Amino acid sequence: MVRKMKSMDGNNAAAHVSYAFSEVAAIYPITPSSPMADFVDQWSANGLKNIFGTKVKVVEMQSEAGAAGAVHGSLGAGALTTTYTASQGLLLMIPNMYKIAAEQLPCVFHVSARTVSTQALNIFGDHSDVMACRQTGFAMLCEGNVQEVMDLSPVAHLAALEGKVPFINFFDGFRTSHEIQKIAVWDYEDLKDMCDMDAVAEFRKHALNPEHPHMRGSHENGDIFFQHREACNSYYTALPAVVEKYMDKINAKLGTDYKLFNYYGAADADRVIVAMGSICDVAEEVIDYLNAHGEKVGLVKVRLFRPFAAEKLIEALPASVQKIAVLDRTKEPGSQGEPLYQDVVTALANAGWNDIKVIGGRYGLGSKDTPPASVFAVYNELKKDEMKRQFTIGIVDDVTNLSLPEDKNCPNTAAPGTIECKFWGLGGDGTVGANKNSIKIIGDHTDMYAQGYFAYDSKKSGGLTVSHLRFGKQPIQSPYLIDAADFIACHNSSYVTKYDMLEHIKDHGIFLLNSPWTLTEMEHELPASMKNIIARKHVKFYNMDGVKIARSVGMGNRINTVMQAAFFVLANVIPADQAIDYMKAAAKKSYAKKGDEVVQKNYAAIDAGATGFEEVKYPESWATTTEGKVVEDVTDDPYFKEFIKPVLAQNGDKLPVSKLAPDGCVPTATTRYEKRGIAVEVPVWNAEACAQCNQCAMVCPHACIRPFLIKDGTEVPFETKAATGKEFAGYKFRMQVSPLDCSGCGNCADICPAKAKGALTMTSLASCEEAENANWNFCLELPDPDVEFNHNTVKNSQFLQPLFEFSGACAGCGETPYIKLVTQLYGDRMMIANATGCSSIYGGSAPTVPYSVNKKGFGPAWANSLFEDNAEFGFGMNLATTQRRAKLADTVEKLIAVEYCDANLKAAGKEWLDNMDDAEGSRKAADKLIAELNASVDPDLTGTPYEKDWLANGKKCVCEACTLGREVLANKDLLVKKSQWIFGGDGWAYDIGYGGLDHVLAQDQDVNVLVLDTEVYSNTGGQASKATPTGPIAKFAAAGKRTGKKDLGMMAMSYGYVYVAKVCMGADKNQLMKAITEAEAYKGPSLIIAYAPCINHGINMGKSQEEAKKAVEAGYWPLYRYNPDLAKEGKNPFTLDSKPAKTDYKDFIMGEVRYASLKKLFPAVADQLFDRAEKEAENKYEYYKKLSELD
Repeated sequence: MVRKMKSMDGNNAAAHVSYAFSEVAAIYPITPSSPMADFVDQWSANGLKNIFGTKVKVVEMQSEAGAAGAVHGSLGAGALTTTYTASQGLLLMIPNMYKIAAEQLPCVFHVSARTVSTQALNIFGDHSDVMACRQTGFAMLCEGNVQEVMDLSPVAHLAALEGKVPFINFFDGFRTSHEIQKIAVWDYEDLKDMCDMDAVAEFRKHALNPEHPHMRGSHENGDIFFQHREACNSYYTALPAVVEKYMDKINAKLGTDYKLFNYYGAADADRVIVAMGSICDVAEEVIDYLNAHGEKVGLVKVRLFRPFAAEKLIEALPASVQKIAVLDRTKEPGSQGEPLYQDVVTALANAGWNDIKVIGGRYGLGSKDTPPASVFAVYNELKKDEMKRQFTIGIVDDVTNLSLPEDKNCPNTAAPGTIECKFWGLGGDGTVGANKNSIKIIGDHTDMYAQGYFAYDSKKSGGLTVSHLRFGKQPIQSPYLIDAADFIACHNSSYVTKYDMLEHIKDHGIFLLNSPWTLTEMEHELPASMKNIIARKHVKFYNMDGVKIARSVGMGNRINTVMQAAFFVLANVIPADQAIDYMKAAAKKSYAKKGDEVVQKNYAAIDAGATGFEEVKYPESWATTTEGKVVEDVTDDPYFKEFIKPVLAQNGDKLPVSKLAPDGCVPTATTRYEKRGIAVEVPVWNAEACAQCNQCAMVCPHACIRPFLIKDGTEVPFETKAATGKEFAGYKFRMQVSPLDCSGCGNCADICPAKAKGALTMTSLASCEEAENANWNFCLELPDPDVEFNHNTVKNSQFLQPLFEFSGACAGCGETPYIKLVTQLYGDRMMIANATGCSSIYGGSAPTVPYSVNKKGFGPAWANSLFEDNAEFGFGMNLATTQRRAKLADTVEKLIAVEYCDANLKAAGKEWLDNMDDAEGSRKAADKLIAELNASVDPDLTGTPYEKDWLANGKKCVCEACTLGREVLANKDLLVKKSQWIFGGDGWAYDIGYGGLDHVLAQDQDVNVLVLDTEVYSNTGGQASKATPTGPIAKFAAAGKRTGKKDLGMMAMSYGYVYVAKVCMGADKNQLMKAITEAEAYKGPSLIIAYAPCINHGINMGKSQEEAKKAVEAGYWPLYRYNPDLAKEGKNPFTLDSKPAKTDYKDFIMGEVRYASLKKLFPAVADQLFDRAEKEAENKYEYYKKLSELD
């Protein structure tokens, strides 16, 4: 049977198969599984039919638990239903999984297996999530590569129908889910041919229906439950044979040899690995090498993990086997071994194979790369007489010493003739997209095979991306990072001093650098180590000023197209002229709807890139030179030297276990050490034109442009001007940028009221870096101004130190300016519970932390629990603080009640008790109380009648007053009132976390909630949420969102005692300041809903603040405040802060791709939805207006 060949990733392959067998899909976004659901939604929107002749009905639920409930109900009513999930999402489905399995409902959960959060969140792959589901009754089928996902996913669907057991069909998250391979694709007619339609009919006949009613989910007592639970046993006993049956059908069609357990290796192997997932392909490469060199080793690939068919495992093992290593991609703390290990040991014992030695190892947690070196290490361990019974590979464990030694210079086991390429790019610069396009060009237009894997750091656009591409005439099965590259491209010149990019380049390899440098300049800009490698390995070195070329053809800073064209010419994977033609055809297909001008710009970029590079004729002296760019460390802090620096340099894989805290705690204020230098242009201040409004500082997403007050008479190396405002008399003013922390978004310059006068000018980083960096460092050393001023104004708030700085958020991010502002106002006493999402990723990703500290060392205390429970988590923080402070107050009361307590101490204690729930009052009173305690507690009792007891007690006075005073001092960090904040996005607040948020608001406790509303699930790629208004296209809403936006604010207002505000920094900064200060001062729950433009909206993020302003002016985002304190005064608590719309609603939304694309794809639908959306906005404003006019 001949199948079409296509380039796709594992998620695409699973979605292709599941669509064929599904009638309903209940979904919820979670990385890395979301693309499966998105593919299904897109195909359904475009009319694709499944094997039953219908489109799949796709519904997005509010959480994974909700999705599982919907799957359960849909199955019960007779529709073949599936879902796609991973990690915590899968765990939220577990209760329903027990029910689905027990009710023998035939469904498949497709899982891109991912790490479950423990000491930290990790969005990457291992098997900890699926292993948590072993007891549910779901069968578990595993695939090891993209082709296997395509080939074997039908087995799960088909066997579930016939066997009456639901399946988890899983494969490795990211390594398989996101790896692009050229594979053979099923035709739906072939899938239909294998489907048992009688089993389908029987399933439907068994559905809930009032015309032949029955009941499910009854209650049973202890007299019968046990027996009933055992009634399913025969189905699980029979299931392996059913799975084999469908594997055989697939084998007959494809000529493959899929089995429950597949053996690969020498027929007489004495050492065998047992594993499942993508590591099997790595092991096969190593086996081929070792057996070709005279060794006898093998591998058993586990495909059906549940039910575990022990007899089939025994059948797969060669009779000659003496030693077995079982590899698990999960960790069960405290167990005798991980799950697969325990199953294998049990199977061998039950079969009487007691003379075989079995060891177990862990690998690949959190997508830790598992290269051939790790597998070589396992086979080497199996050679030993005394083996480690438990071991780890891929890490250095210097604490429990379980890790196996690995030879990083082990043989290259990739298929001969494979061309291996690495591309170092900047998130958002188009490098990854261009490389995916390259794979499809080569894979879909030639007979060559292609593989692509994309490694990301945790930052948003602006972070590091490393693309790993392989091309060859033979199938490529190398699921590990490239460690011997024929071609390496660096798309950002700042990387040359940050990363050892050429460490793995082959002799005579090709290196393409995007930089503006000449050879003379390279002598100074390239580090000596890079020059050494280039010369010693005789690298063919090419340079291209991609930014200059891209701008010259109208592409702005998007260098991806010109760099891709250069790659095709230099790497010569396929003839360059063919590649250029294919690139142009792809550009036309992608951009034709945007007009011929856009297409022609891409053509020009392709042509320019194909010729725009030049070879660098470097001198032989580079081989030994010690001269070149040297970047000095920004600090001598040991934590930076030993942990942050190696991780930033992409050497985190080499860190030993001892360098990490077991409980996951990390210090804050460390992003200041990164100095990424990723901006092309940064703002430079013009003192003469500046009006000192400080708006530029407020809107900066990364806190890298700040106003400084400098006392008159201070010698400074830069320009200043007299500070305006009578409270700042005697001070000079300067607006200063940190050039190496700036992302170059340009929002500061864009919104500047003095823009026409040039108060801020975007200037090339190269031309101003040295001077501006020196100026920045000087400003940081300035003393704080000794002036009293009102902090609660737009201008003055920006003189406060931001305690959230230099995060990994996207350039132009609409969320981070709000967080930064809150930390300026309250950061030194803030506690933050942060929902998982964008704000937790840019707010808490290793190795650095953007939450900072002031000169006293005070700053926000931040923690993340999960996605769904953030409100409850923050509420729990507040409970603890409230309870502990109540105990402290009781201690202070007892202290000042002691008759002989010092009078000044009594007064200070009384003052604190009177002000303990007032922010500033508690701070001033705390300072006084601490001073009095330090002066009074534990005096020197030498020569007094109390000396003996004092000495016996370690020179601590045993009197009641001193004992209580010491207790107060031990808890002095609780004296200042804490400001409890709960941060999260709209996906959390409107959907998965809404139940908890609602409950917490209803408790009438003093907590502050900040919802960063981007109207989509930003972190997982832009899926629709209940915050998404009517009309736009989003993932999971491929044909436009058909329902209106949830009014979260009105729902909270219904309690009457919740402070609620809807704000937009870009539109009204004064209203924002009022809302934040009123909310924090309110002695009860507060909810601030902040409009946050997002890259997923399809806008120019350099104008994100201006876009937000347009949203308010068009009536899209009305501003208001609801203050219950006003009601207590007999006033209307609702204030409408927005004027009626003054610009056209549809003109505004058509300026965003998320709306405009619907008009292009489905024009009739767009007209209908946009009319409705505009009317909904008008009605909403009129309703708010009526509320504001109530007496």
